[in-house]
Amino acid sequence: MKQDPFQQLTEIMATLRSPQGCPWDREQTHETLRPYLLEETYEVLEAIDNNDHPHLKEELGDLLLQIVFHAQIAGDENRFTIDDVILGISEKLIRRHPHVFGDAVIRTAEEQTAHWEQIKKKEGKRSAIDGIPAELPSLTRARRIQEKAASTGFDWTAIGEVYSKVKEEREELEEAMRQNDPARIEEEFGDLLFALVNLARFLALDPEAALRKAVDKFSDRFSKVEKKAREHGRDMHTMDLAALDAIWEEVKTGEVRK
Repeated sequence: MKQDPFQQLTEIMATLRSPQGCPWDREQTHETLRPYLLEETYEVLEAIDNNDHPHLKEELGDLLLQIVFHAQIAGDENRFTIDDVILGISEKLIRRHPHVFGDAVIRTAEEQTAHWEQIKKKEGKRSAIDGIPAELPSLTRARRIQEKAASTGFDWTAIGEVYSKVKEEREELEEAMRQNDPARIEEEFGDLLFALVNLARFLALDPEAALRKAVDKFSDRFSKVEKKAREHGRDMHTMDLAALDAIWEEVKTGEVRK
Protein backbone atom coordinates (compact mmCIF):
# COMPACT_ATOMS: atom_id res chain seq x y z
CA MET A 1 0.00 0.00 0.00
CA LYS A 2 1.27 3.47 -0.91
CA GLN A 3 2.34 5.48 2.13
CA ASP A 4 0.24 8.47 3.12
CA PRO A 5 2.15 11.63 1.96
CA PHE A 6 1.55 13.49 5.19
CA GLN A 7 2.73 10.56 7.30
CA GLN A 8 5.82 10.33 5.12
CA LEU A 9 6.56 14.01 5.76
CA THR A 10 6.22 13.65 9.52
CA GLU A 11 8.45 10.57 9.50
CA ILE A 12 11.09 12.41 7.46
CA MET A 13 11.05 15.26 9.98
CA ALA A 14 11.28 12.81 12.90
CA THR A 15 14.33 11.22 11.23
CA LEU A 16 15.96 14.61 10.65
CA ARG A 17 15.51 15.44 14.35
CA SER A 18 16.75 12.04 15.53
CA PRO A 19 20.29 11.40 16.87
CA GLN A 20 21.11 9.88 13.47
CA GLY A 21 19.62 12.84 11.62
CA CYS A 22 20.79 16.29 10.60
CA PRO A 23 22.84 18.35 13.11
CA TRP A 24 21.22 21.60 11.93
CA ASP A 25 17.67 20.28 12.30
CA ARG A 26 18.44 18.90 15.77
CA GLU A 27 19.68 22.29 16.95
CA GLN A 28 16.58 24.24 15.96
CA THR A 29 14.04 25.58 18.46
CA HIS A 30 10.71 27.36 18.15
CA GLU A 31 12.61 30.63 18.55
CA THR A 32 15.29 29.97 15.93
CA LEU A 33 12.64 28.94 13.39
CA ARG A 34 10.60 32.14 13.77
CA PRO A 35 12.23 34.00 10.83
CA TYR A 36 11.78 30.99 8.54
CA LEU A 37 8.10 30.69 9.42
CA LEU A 38 7.59 34.37 8.65
CA GLU A 39 9.61 34.20 5.44
CA GLU A 40 7.69 31.18 4.14
CA THR A 41 4.39 32.87 4.95
CA TYR A 42 5.31 35.90 2.87
CA GLU A 43 6.50 33.72 0.02
CA VAL A 44 3.08 32.05 -0.02
CA LEU A 45 1.48 35.50 -0.16
CA GLU A 46 3.78 36.51 -3.01
CA ALA A 47 2.78 33.44 -5.01
CA ILE A 48 -0.89 34.26 -4.42
CA ASP A 49 -0.37 37.88 -5.50
CA ASN A 50 1.38 36.71 -8.67
CA ASN A 51 -1.32 34.11 -9.37
CA ASP A 52 1.56 31.64 -9.71
CA HIS A 53 0.02 28.27 -8.94
CA PRO A 54 3.14 26.10 -9.41
CA HIS A 55 5.03 28.43 -7.08
CA LEU A 56 2.10 28.46 -4.65
CA LYS A 57 2.17 24.66 -4.49
CA GLU A 58 5.88 24.74 -3.67
CA GLU A 59 5.59 27.51 -1.08
CA LEU A 60 2.63 25.86 0.66
CA GLY A 61 4.85 22.81 1.02
CA ASP A 62 7.59 24.94 2.57
CA LEU A 63 5.07 26.48 4.96
CA LEU A 64 3.68 23.05 5.86
CA LEU A 65 7.23 21.94 6.64
CA GLN A 66 7.53 24.72 9.19
CA ILE A 67 4.34 23.57 10.93
CA VAL A 68 5.52 19.96 11.00
CA PHE A 69 8.95 21.13 12.22
CA HIS A 70 7.45 23.04 15.16
CA ALA A 71 5.19 20.11 16.04
CA GLN A 72 8.16 17.73 15.98
CA ILE A 73 10.11 19.99 18.33
CA ALA A 74 7.13 20.05 20.69
CA GLY A 75 6.86 16.27 20.43
CA ASP A 76 10.55 15.86 21.25
CA GLU A 77 9.89 17.94 24.38
CA ASN A 78 6.82 15.83 25.27
CA ARG A 79 4.51 18.86 24.97
CA PHE A 80 2.24 17.91 22.05
CA THR A 81 2.37 16.13 18.70
CA ILE A 82 1.26 16.92 15.16
CA ASP A 83 -1.76 14.67 15.80
CA ASP A 84 -2.71 16.91 18.74
CA VAL A 85 -2.45 19.94 16.46
CA ILE A 86 -4.68 18.36 13.82
CA LEU A 87 -7.19 17.08 16.38
CA GLY A 88 -7.36 20.51 18.02
CA ILE A 89 -8.09 22.42 14.81
CA SER A 90 -10.59 19.77 13.68
CA GLU A 91 -12.53 20.05 16.94
CA LYS A 92 -12.44 23.85 16.72
CA LEU A 93 -13.80 23.85 13.15
CA ILE A 94 -16.68 21.58 14.13
CA ARG A 95 -17.42 23.61 17.28
CA ARG A 96 -17.42 26.91 15.41
CA HIS A 97 -19.61 25.70 12.54
CA PRO A 98 -22.74 24.43 14.30
CA HIS A 99 -24.79 25.35 11.22
CA VAL A 100 -22.81 22.76 9.24
CA PHE A 101 -22.15 20.08 11.85
CA GLY A 102 -25.13 20.80 14.14
CA ASP A 103 -28.63 22.24 14.22
CA ALA A 104 -27.92 26.00 14.16
CA VAL A 105 -29.33 28.05 11.28
CA ILE A 106 -27.00 30.63 9.72
CA ARG A 107 -27.81 31.98 6.27
CA THR A 108 -25.17 34.63 5.50
CA ALA A 109 -21.45 35.22 5.97
CA GLU A 110 -22.29 38.22 8.18
CA GLU A 111 -24.42 36.05 10.48
CA GLN A 112 -21.59 33.52 10.64
CA THR A 113 -19.06 36.20 11.61
CA ALA A 114 -21.28 37.41 14.45
CA HIS A 115 -21.98 33.84 15.58
CA TRP A 116 -18.25 33.05 15.44
CA GLU A 117 -17.54 35.86 17.90
CA GLN A 118 -20.28 34.62 20.24
CA ILE A 119 -18.73 31.16 20.25
CA LYS A 120 -15.29 32.62 20.99
CA LYS A 121 -16.72 34.45 24.01
CA LYS A 122 -18.14 31.18 25.30
CA GLU A 123 -14.64 29.72 24.91
CA GLY A 124 -13.33 32.39 27.29
CA LYS A 125 -12.52 35.26 24.97
CA ARG A 126 -13.14 38.51 26.88
CA SER A 127 -12.86 41.02 24.02
CA ALA A 128 -13.79 40.86 20.35
CA ILE A 129 -10.27 41.99 19.49
CA ASP A 130 -8.48 39.45 21.69
CA GLY A 131 -6.18 37.10 19.83
CA ILE A 132 -4.99 39.49 17.12
CA PRO A 133 -1.17 39.20 17.18
CA ALA A 134 0.64 42.41 18.08
CA GLU A 135 3.45 41.39 15.71
CA LEU A 136 1.26 41.58 12.60
CA PRO A 137 2.21 44.28 10.09
CA SER A 138 0.48 47.43 11.37
CA LEU A 139 -1.84 47.86 8.38
CA THR A 140 -2.99 44.25 8.62
CA ARG A 141 -3.43 44.50 12.39
CA ALA A 142 -5.47 47.68 12.00
CA ARG A 143 -7.75 46.01 9.45
CA ARG A 144 -8.24 42.91 11.60
CA ILE A 145 -9.04 44.98 14.70
CA GLN A 146 -11.53 47.05 12.71
CA GLU A 147 -13.15 43.90 11.35
CA LYS A 148 -13.45 42.41 14.84
CA ALA A 149 -14.93 45.63 16.22
CA ALA A 150 -17.36 45.78 13.29
CA SER A 151 -18.54 42.25 14.08
CA THR A 152 -20.02 43.63 17.34
CA GLY A 153 -21.88 46.39 15.51
CA PHE A 154 -19.28 49.05 16.30
CA ASP A 155 -18.80 50.36 12.77
CA TRP A 156 -19.62 53.11 10.32
CA THR A 157 -22.91 52.70 8.47
CA ALA A 158 -21.81 54.12 5.10
CA ILE A 159 -18.61 54.74 3.19
CA GLY A 160 -19.36 58.47 3.08
CA GLU A 161 -18.94 58.63 6.84
CA VAL A 162 -15.57 56.89 6.57
CA TYR A 163 -14.38 59.29 3.88
CA SER A 164 -15.44 62.24 6.03
CA LYS A 165 -13.35 60.79 8.85
CA VAL A 166 -10.35 60.55 6.51
CA LYS A 167 -10.72 64.23 5.62
CA GLU A 168 -11.11 65.13 9.30
CA GLU A 169 -7.92 63.28 10.23
CA ARG A 170 -6.05 64.90 7.34
CA GLU A 171 -7.10 68.35 8.56
CA GLU A 172 -5.98 67.50 12.10
CA LEU A 173 -2.60 66.39 10.74
CA GLU A 174 -2.28 69.66 8.81
CA GLU A 175 -3.08 71.60 11.98
CA ALA A 176 -0.43 69.68 13.94
CA MET A 177 2.08 70.43 11.19
CA ARG A 178 1.25 74.13 11.35
CA GLN A 179 1.88 74.01 15.10
CA ASN A 180 5.15 72.12 14.47
CA ASP A 181 4.32 69.70 17.28
CA PRO A 182 6.30 66.47 16.58
CA ALA A 183 4.41 64.31 19.09
CA ARG A 184 1.02 65.42 17.80
CA ILE A 185 2.15 65.10 14.17
CA GLU A 186 3.03 61.46 14.80
CA GLU A 187 -0.29 60.85 16.56
CA GLU A 188 -2.37 62.51 13.85
CA PHE A 189 -0.44 60.76 11.10
CA GLY A 190 -1.25 57.44 12.78
CA ASP A 191 -4.92 58.43 13.06
CA LEU A 192 -4.97 59.27 9.36
CA LEU A 193 -3.46 55.89 8.45
CA PHE A 194 -6.01 54.14 10.67
CA ALA A 195 -8.84 56.04 8.96
CA LEU A 196 -7.44 55.10 5.53
CA VAL A 197 -7.43 51.44 6.59
CA ASN A 198 -11.12 51.82 7.44
CA LEU A 199 -11.71 53.30 3.99
CA ALA A 200 -9.88 50.38 2.40
CA ARG A 201 -12.08 47.97 4.35
CA PHE A 202 -15.23 49.65 3.05
CA LEU A 203 -13.80 49.48 -0.47
CA ALA A 204 -13.20 45.73 0.05
CA LEU A 205 -9.45 46.26 -0.30
CA ASP A 206 -6.57 44.79 1.68
CA PRO A 207 -4.53 47.86 2.68
CA GLU A 208 -1.36 45.80 3.13
CA ALA A 209 -1.68 44.37 -0.38
CA ALA A 210 -2.56 47.78 -1.84
CA LEU A 211 0.49 49.40 -0.28
CA ARG A 212 2.72 46.51 -1.33
CA LYS A 213 1.58 46.94 -4.95
CA ALA A 214 2.18 50.70 -4.74
CA VAL A 215 5.69 50.10 -3.38
CA ASP A 216 6.38 47.55 -6.12
CA LYS A 217 5.14 49.99 -8.76
CA PHE A 218 7.33 52.78 -7.40
CA SER A 219 10.36 50.47 -7.19
CA ASP A 220 9.89 49.35 -10.80
CA ARG A 221 9.47 52.89 -12.08
CA PHE A 222 12.41 54.19 -10.06
CA SER A 223 14.66 51.47 -11.49
CA LYS A 224 13.58 52.52 -14.98
CA VAL A 225 14.33 56.17 -14.18
CA GLU A 226 17.81 55.16 -13.04
CA LYS A 227 18.30 53.17 -16.24
CA LYS A 228 17.14 56.02 -18.48
CA ALA A 229 19.35 58.51 -16.66
CA ARG A 230 22.34 56.24 -17.31
CA GLU A 231 21.32 55.89 -20.97
CA HIS A 232 21.33 59.69 -21.26
CA GLY A 233 24.76 59.81 -19.63
CA ARG A 234 23.38 61.65 -16.62
CA ASP A 235 24.14 61.29 -12.92
CA MET A 236 20.92 61.39 -10.90
CA HIS A 237 22.74 63.00 -7.99
CA THR A 238 23.47 66.06 -10.14
CA MET A 239 20.05 66.33 -11.82
CA ASP A 240 17.41 68.71 -10.54
CA LEU A 241 13.92 67.54 -9.62
CA ALA A 242 12.38 68.88 -12.82
CA ALA A 243 14.71 66.77 -14.95
CA LEU A 244 14.09 63.69 -12.85
CA ASP A 245 10.34 64.25 -12.94
CA ALA A 246 10.49 64.51 -16.73
CA ILE A 247 12.09 61.06 -16.91
CA TRP A 248 9.53 59.76 -14.41
CA GLU A 249 6.69 60.97 -16.64
CA GLU A 250 8.42 59.40 -19.65
CA VAL A 251 8.46 56.08 -17.82
CA LYS A 252 4.77 56.37 -16.86
CA THR A 253 3.83 57.25 -20.45
CA GLY A 254 5.68 54.20 -21.69
CA GLU A 255 3.67 52.01 -19.29
CA VAL A 256 0.38 53.43 -20.60
CA ARG A 257 1.38 52.76 -24.21
CA LYS A 258 2.00 49.11 -23.41
